[in-house]
Amino acid sequence: MKGFIFDLDGVIVDTAKYHYLAWKQLADQLGIPFTIQDNEKFKGVSRKRCLELLLEMGDIQVSEAQFESWLEEKNADYLKYIETMDASEILPDVSKVLNYLKDRNVPMALGSASKNAVPILKKVGLSEYFSTVVDGTQVVKAKPDPEVFLIAASRLDLLPGECVVIEDAQAGIAAANTAGMYSVGIGEAEVLYEADAVFMDFTEMQPSFLEEILRLESKPHK
Repeated sequence: MKGFIFDLDGVIVDTAKYHYLAWKQLADQLGIPFTIQDNEKFKGVSRKRCLELLLEMGDIQVSEAQFESWLEEKNADYLKYIETMDASEILPDVSKVLNYLKDRNVPMALGSASKNAVPILKKVGLSEYFSTVVDGTQVVKAKPDPEVFLIAASRLDLLPGECVVIEDAQAGIAAANTAGMYSVGIGEAEVLYEADAVFMDFTEMQPSFLEEILRLESKPHK
């Protein structure tokens, strides 16, 4: 294994709460009940697909123009929330893992459905760790399609089987597996059971595990 690709939301920072608040604001406006449990279905999913899911929940059909307008409205609300982000938003021990890999010159990429990945990385001061960022503005197909990770691997000049993906969503783990990459889940093992390894969070991920992964042979190229 030669490179690492990280998801953003729920892995490096927890922006799920801000997404929830922004989606709930729109849901309330449309008269659609929307809970934190409903928001779980939106994790790792593109903004467009999230709105489609929300409208399905409310059995609402709209014109393409109105659909686009609501997408922009949700994003504007979300951006207001993330404007206040700083380094305190980095999840526990993420920096420990990033520094471990950086000290060993292991190339790292960010592969996220978020269209706001670049400004968020700047806000929390982690831009320097990633040699490339592939976000929702650069892909056509959303996870579980592996496009975002395949582009990231290509930019790192690595084969898919030489890459480790760290993800918190089922869709992201499925995308990594489809790409032929080594998948590491962050979250509940019963949810991320398809991952090659699972940790509740980075506090459980020891240097010995990272050493072991870096010694693994690459997966066969698909």
